[in-house]
Amino acid sequence: MTAPRSTRAGFSLMEMLVATTIMMAVTGAIFGMMNPAQGTYQSQPEASDLQQRMRIGVDVLTKDIIMAGAGTYMGSNAGALYNYFAPIMPYRAGELNPDGASGVYYRADTISLMYVPPTPAQTTVIKNFGNGNAQEIDVEPMRNCGADKHDQLCGFRDNQHVLIYDVDGSWDMTTITQVQDEALHLQHSGKLSSAYDSGTAQITEVATHTYYLKSDATSGTYQLMHYDGGQTDLPVVDNVIKLEFAYFGDPLPPMLVPGKSLCNTEENGPFTTYGPKPPCLSKDGTGGYLQGENCAFKVVNGVQVPRMDTLGTGGLGQVQLTEAMLTDGPWCPGDDAENYPNRFDADLLRIRRVRITLRVQAALASLRGPAGLLFTHAGTAVSAQRLVPDQEIEFSVTPRNMTLGR
Repeated sequence: MTAPRSTRAGFSLMEMLVATTIMMAVTGAIFGMMNPAQGTYQSQPEASDLQQRMRIGVDVLTKDIIMAGAGTYMGSNAGALYNYFAPIMPYRAGELNPDGASGVYYRADTISLMYVPPTPAQTTVIKNFGNGNAQEIDVEPMRNCGADKHDQLCGFRDNQHVLIYDVDGSWDMTTITQVQDEALHLQHSGKLSSAYDSGTAQITEVATHTYYLKSDATSGTYQLMHYDGGQTDLPVVDNVIKLEFAYFGDPLPPMLVPGKSLCNTEENGPFTTYGPKPPCLSKDGTGGYLQGENCAFKVVNGVQVPRMDTLGTGGLGQVQLTEAMLTDGPWCPGDDAENYPNRFDADLLRIRRVRITLRVQAALASLRGPAGLLFTHAGTAVSAQRLVPDQEIEFSVTPRNMTLGR
């Protein structure tokens, strides 16, 4: 018998089509599983980076705002800065393009603050000098520099950023250009806006910070910016698309401290619960105000009383300070903007807490969807797995040096 031969026939066309269909279905399923994973792989690093940028923004703002108002520990004006002038201002302040010079006293996305850092560079002016182009300041020898007259101003140095302020609310920032230890002279750059008196005016090293939002839709640049009060603006965090500041303050106006004599030049302050002290009743008012008056106090029936109103019920709680409150005066040290270019609204002295709203977005447009609730600026994402929504945080900072009396 002959053994049967095995068949050598190939696949039929129908079998090939079925096999191809099965292969395409399996391949499509595999790629369908891989595509979300790829989107997640792209979006998760950006989400982490977004969180990190938000964390940096919060840390930087908190670190400086919490220090606002810290003052000197030596001299006649020792104490927190809010006893003399407003160390927090809702606009750009400093030597380069200050907002006050153009009549702008409020920006919702800008804050300027000042404080005295840990420094030996603090002393008292011992010779009156007027405003204008006076470049030389006579000061007391510093107590912590020892007996060597060649080093009596040991804390001061060239190119140091300093603050000059007085009890009437006057203040200026400038830069030291030369230190003359033996003569007890400090040379500075710039033009001062006010006159300063011997024995009451203070000069000290200062830390100044202005934070603001840079928003340029044309170039797509959105940044949290920092200005150092001198000549330098630098970005801090990229892709910050919202920055807002709100202010909350003391409902009670400044009041005189019982038992303090305004006429005794040998007595040290503070003379008020906060804010600049008024002059003695027998002396002319400061800043163009009437005799015995200033921006925080007026004279009624021969008695110095608060000029500013009590807000709300005057309780222990804080009240929100609106733009209108912070731009309508009374102005310190004087109302005339031409004669007092560094003037500020007296209600700024009330500030006790700052609320900050910060919003950041994904850097890549391919990870942002259409503008709306989740995205301020539209992107080009076409898949839900590739979306990284904007993140927004609201937090409050209480400057520790501006709540000493509450």
